[in-house]
Amino acid sequence: MTPAIELVDVHKAFGRTPIIWGLSLAIEAGTRQALIGPNGAGKSTLFNLITGKYPVSRGRIRLKGEDITGLRPYAINRRGLSRSFQVTNLFPRLSVFENLRCSALWSRGYGYSFWHLVDNARDVRERAETVMEQLNLTARRHVPAGVLSYAEQRALEIGITIAGGADVILLDEPTSGMSRSETEHVVQLIRQVTAGKTLVMVEHDMSVVFDLADRIAVLVYGKIIAHDTPERIRANAAVQEAYLGVPQGAG
Repeated sequence: MTPAIELVDVHKAFGRTPIIWGLSLAIEAGTRQALIGPNGAGKSTLFNLITGKYPVSRGRIRLKGEDITGLRPYAINRRGLSRSFQVTNLFPRLSVFENLRCSALWSRGYGYSFWHLVDNARDVRERAETVMEQLNLTARRHVPAGVLSYAEQRALEIGITIAGGADVILLDEPTSGMSRSETEHVVQLIRQVTAGKTLVMVEHDMSVVFDLADRIAVLVYGKIIAHDTPERIRANAAVQEAYLGVPQGAG
């Protein structure tokens, strides 16, 4: 089966400072993939390479078998990949519904036009309403995104990520800053809205990682040191020493 995302000998340096060192990784379609590692390991840089925000210094990146190396972010998005960000990235003055509707427009073939009223786009409206219901935000339909609670804003950003219909979803620290109850709600939400899609997430909360992920890749100093099931990653001595904080030989 063709991987949803495939990175082949990817390098990234900023000036003379290397961040990603010859990284190769294949992510199977339809799986939930977590990317973990200590601060400074290169996780966000890797997300930015996959989504086209940064150009690779060397190597190739493929999306569903198509080489997307060097494409602009919008071109990658239109090929079925969408992402969220560490810092919430919403239109704060637009309502919950309007934020979701903006996300759904391009995927339904609507570009910028002075001659069409967006309110007449029934398919876009229905898609926004469906996602809003999945997010449990229907009661907040007309509320400006900027006055939502932090947890609601994070949920809305996840909704924006999926509203366009992408089948490969990248979430960057989706539960960051949340209480335990908020985290549990968002984990359930992610599981629901990404069913049947490929999910790649950067997450520091290990309980979330081991709860959600089918596969975990461990990134340390720009290199993948392990890529396996959660059970095997938990038992991996090199991972325990490099990231989970357990010295080799500890029982």
